[in-house]
Amino acid sequence: MAAGVLFLPFLPMLPTQILLNNLLYDLSETTIPLDEVSDAMVAQPRRWDLDIIRKFMFVFGPLSSVFDFVTFGLLLWVFRVDEALFHTAWFVESLSTQILVIFIIRTARPFRDRPHPALVASSLSAFALAVALPYSPLAHWLGFVPLPATVMGALALVTVSYLVTVYGVKRWFFKRYQLA
Repeated sequence: MAAGVLFLPFLPMLPTQILLNNLLYDLSETTIPLDEVSDAMVAQPRRWDLDIIRKFMFVFGPLSSVFDFVTFGLLLWVFRVDEALFHTAWFVESLSTQILVIFIIRTARPFRDRPHPALVASSLSAFALAVALPYSPLAHWLGFVPLPATVMGALALVTVSYLVTVYGVKRWFFKRYQLA
């Protein structure tokens, strides 16, 4: 978002939308403490490796930003959206990717180590709310407009592409640093 303000003629999201985005994300993840750590991770004592954490941040932070810029480009140059539609689409896409990526990065084996049902419920509820808000009676008050099906489809494609890419990069990262 910080880089977006350098080339967008408007803010990527309104302040109220940023606060709502943060609130919904934070609420969706309040159930993380209920999630269990995989048996493989607790089989033997481990030390925090700040170098690995730093490398993880330097790989996955820019990866997220690349997909943010892809979304910005699609909205501005392909769909030529106005400011309100940009705000709405960016809100939905950013919250969707933030919430759903948790299921990919939470464990070395996301398809074997099942998340706690409360984490699934809280995350998917926030995701559903983010998608539904532009069509709700609160939409106008929050500065949202309904998303056309073509824009919604493009956002879904970007989100799925991001999640698949994160999964692939995470597999490479864990293999590269022998973490799995």
